[in-house]
Amino acid sequence: MIDIAELLTFIKVAETASFSEAAVQLFVTQPAVSKRISALEGNLGVRLFDRIGRQVQLTEAGVRLLPKARKMAEDLQDIQRSMSLQMQDVSGELRLSTSHHVGLHRLPKSLKSFQENFPSAQLEIEFSQSEEAYQDVVKGRAELGIITLSNKDNALIESLPIWSDPLTCVVSRDHPLAHVKGLSLQELAQHACVLPNKNTFTRQIAEQAFGKQDLKPLVRMSTNNLETLAMLVGIGWGWSLLPSTLVDEKLCVLAIEDLNVERKLGVIYHKQRTLSRAALAFIDLLKSDGASRL
Repeated sequence: MIDIAELLTFIKVAETASFSEAAVQLFVTQPAVSKRISALEGNLGVRLFDRIGRQVQLTEAGVRLLPKARKMAEDLQDIQRSMSLQMQDVSGELRLSTSHHVGLHRLPKSLKSFQENFPSAQLEIEFSQSEEAYQDVVKGRAELGIITLSNKDNALIESLPIWSDPLTCVVSRDHPLAHVKGLSLQELAQHACVLPNKNTFTRQIAEQAFGKQDLKPLVRMSTNNLETLAMLVGIGWGWSLLPSTLVDEKLCVLAIEDLNVERKLGVIYHKQRTLSRAALAFIDLLKSDGASRL
């Protein structure tokens, strides 16, 4: 098999009629040039140069090889240029998986920018829950996941925080705790609440906050839909922890010193996957959006 480096070295020696000058132009040593030419001659079974004194001349076989070698070198350059242009082009399909809440409240700006800036790329978006989107990335069904980040490390998953999402403790306006001052976490734990299901990252974050004081929230009902949780709080089913985007005038915010709960929202991808240009471009847009909110 012909080595590309040997072929390019042959062309340079033929053009310069000098092993030493070829070495200078190729940024290698003269012995390295001689070794490459000898290897090429051995592979082809012919002598390519006659070395008469200080003169280097092409043999008949060398003369025949030179145009073919130049054509191969040009083809190689065309391949390199083509791949370079393709790598600069953001196109093809990008599969995203995200939660309904993150998709609704965090992605519109980035999705619009991506569509405007990269019209050749095609976005495929799966809306589910953060935990399901996480598994989509783990199992290779999605290239990127834009989710509530897990507080547990996974050796296969790269997590990039983009947005901070503090959770606010809220009750209805007519709830018994609505006007209590200096409310403690112990007192809050004695009242019913509505929270996301146990398998969710948000629930795990909440339970960790209570666990620091050996407490458990008194969960009356669980649902993964945050808008539904806000509705249940509004009709007096209990307190909950909600993103500020869902807190309106119907709800009363409780100030509890020991309940500073924050979610990290961001993007995940599989560490063993080579990200496409479209995925890298989308991550850049997310980072820009996150920085603009600081």
